[in-house]
Amino acid sequence: MVHAQDAEFLGAGSNTIALLADASATGGLLGASRTTLGRGKDGATPHYHRGSAELFFVLDGRLQVLAGEEVVEAEAGATLVVPPHTVHAFAAAPGSGADLLIMITPGVERFDYFRLLDRVRRGHADPQDLLAVQDRFDTHFVDSTPWHATRAAA
Repeated sequence: MVHAQDAEFLGAGSNTIALLADASATGGLLGASRTTLGRGKDGATPHYHRGSAELFFVLDGRLQVLAGEEVVEAEAGATLVVPPHTVHAFAAAPGSGADLLIMITPGVERFDYFRLLDRVRRGHADPQDLLAVQDRFDTHFVDSTPWHATRAAA
């Protein structure tokens, strides 16, 4: 059990991630985090996972999600499951914030990945550092014309 006050929080202001359970805490079954995005803010850029599915449960607000070649909007209460090898990305929908629970299964030790993302955000690491750890964290970055067109229109 992880109580809210015991979770590690990364980010700042209205854009945070709470690290809830890494694969080592669940016997490799899953990893769980909670992400909060401010109004219209980007979350993850287009990527895929080779060995894991990812579940998004929208707790509050509206979320834009790239799933393959399609961009969909999910409101509070919606659940979206992205299978392995499916390109996906997410962001708060235009004019809305989003609060979501994210689970990846089977679990991958990813807390260090989120910590690296936070260092990149703060200017303490180079974005290129993320490319060097794609295999370690099973997060493989790709380009997505539908995603970029949708986000640019926002």
